[in-house]
Amino acid sequence: MDTIKVMLVEDHILVREGTKQLLEHEEDMQIVAEAGDGETAVRLAAEHQPDVILMDVNIPVKNGLEATREIKALYPRIAVLVLTAYDDDEYVSAFLQARAAGYLLKHIDIQQLAKAVRDVYAGESVLDPAIASRIVPQLAQDRDIQTEEGPALLSETELAILRLATRWMTNQEIAHELGYSAHMVQVQLNDIFSKLEVGSRTEAVLYALRKNWLP
Repeated sequence: MDTIKVMLVEDHILVREGTKQLLEHEEDMQIVAEAGDGETAVRLAAEHQPDVILMDVNIPVKNGLEATREIKALYPRIAVLVLTAYDDDEYVSAFLQARAAGYLLKHIDIQQLAKAVRDVYAGESVLDPAIASRIVPQLAQDRDIQTEEGPALLSETELAILRLATRWMTNQEIAHELGYSAHMVQVQLNDIFSKLEVGSRTEAVLYALRKNWLP
């Protein structure tokens, strides 16, 4: 079992400590760093290279959005998972444009949070389908002129996986549709992430939609 390296970015110490203690009970997770502000988060991301960052929105010095933009520009393979009390579409849209891997609200329980961390690490989408149906089409409207870059960069299998990913299917559902194993789908997604220099399926889908590779 892989150990998922997690970094917490939360300015409320009690909330951060509580989240840390709960996640440390998960055998496959290790809290490698904690930050109470965005500037420290960027510095610690460089030092610890976590797999997943749980990012709050309203944090001092640099807010969560600014920190996410900087981290993703410097370290595209790190998955930033937003954990916040703000559920406004404007916030969701801004973070997805900043290449966040997903967006969660703080009313979830620890089982849901742990699953979300695992899902992001495995290349799953962590975005409520209702939110996705509203936000993603808006973000995909500004499309580039279609080129041969997509077919040359990605294999037919990889493009097929991305087409199904636009329907927010799980790895298991994609595997069943294509006749592969779930592990094979995860391996293919990891190859897609490397080629596109992204850290999550959400980013990969938005990238491909904007490049006009997918319907």
